[in-house]
Amino acid sequence: MDRFGTVVIGGGQAGLVMGYYLRRLGESFVILEADARIGDSWRRRYDSLRLFSRPRYASLPGLRIPVPDCPTRDELADYLERYAAHFELPVHTGVQVTRVSRDARGFLVDTDSGEYLADRVVVASGWHAVPHRPAFAAELDPAIRQVHSLDYRNPSQLADGEVLVVGAANSGTDIALEAVKTHPTRLAGRHPGQVPIDIDKPSGHFLTPVVMFAFKHVLTRRTPMGRKAMASMQGHGVGLVRNKLEQVEAAGVVRHGRIESVRDGYPVTADGEVLSDVRTVVWCTGSGPDHSWLDLPGAAQHRRGIAVGEPGLMYLGAEFQFAVASATIQGLDRDARYLTRHVRDLGRRSADRMVPADRR
Repeated sequence: MDRFGTVVIGGGQAGLVMGYYLRRLGESFVILEADARIGDSWRRRYDSLRLFSRPRYASLPGLRIPVPDCPTRDELADYLERYAAHFELPVHTGVQVTRVSRDARGFLVDTDSGEYLADRVVVASGWHAVPHRPAFAAELDPAIRQVHSLDYRNPSQLADGEVLVVGAANSGTDIALEAVKTHPTRLAGRHPGQVPIDIDKPSGHFLTPVVMFAFKHVLTRRTPMGRKAMASMQGHGVGLVRNKLEQVEAAGVVRHGRIESVRDGYPVTADGEVLSDVRTVVWCTGSGPDHSWLDLPGAAQHRRGIAVGEPGLMYLGAEFQFAVASATIQGLDRDARYLTRHVRDLGRRSADRMVPADRR
């Protein structure tokens, strides 16, 4: 059994940023990544995915992403792999964590490749692993093909005929705009709000820093405006960034309000319309983390990433961990530095306890 000061669970962007700062701290640590390659969680996203952020905001600390504009999913995945190699971060790939528990020695991290012992654990395994669907999805006619956005890759997965995309946020509008090129397409869901600039135009280049600054420094848990924004976004995600609903409608996508039930096997809108021509439903209804392997009674709640009831347990990359930007690449840096200071302070307190009182 290997012992480390800190075990980081997850080798995506959050885990790598944490590793960058732990290395600078001189901490003994290891990063455990379930996938065979760093960046594979991005490679599994839909083929046409392109980030909202230009290199300044899509780069991790210490190494700029080598692309001229907003990176594609594969460009970001390859960059994460290069980042880990560049800083020689100790990432163990193909290691699936099955249980994290605690005994008198510290945290015991069980994996399918062996056991690790740690004084501290940082959970950076992502917050979008378990797809969310409404309960009535099970009532749809079995002949209707159902795909969640986590599993969607491209239009080849869509059945012939009409497509209904449920969820009008960023992934939903991306998929609807792609589907409408080959299929009659409907988009259902509440308006999530939208950034009032076109980020791909020169004017958007100029105003993007203002929006990014607001997401990171204004809309935080310390400000009334930030707390109000987070409460309104809870369960709905951030507003539209690249796409605008007028663009969706101009492309020929038919808009609806919420889907609230199923009748005779078909989805029903909030105003009672039965969508009986639908042959594929793409659920863009959100997702959540899978922390079922955390066998720790005090793991449920955290404040700014530090578990309230489990000393030494931390989270990075959580939705609204400190700011609206916390779950984005540009927001990880500040949250990781905050956790690194916590790791440093825990280490100092542990060292003090090992020194006899008369020698302190």
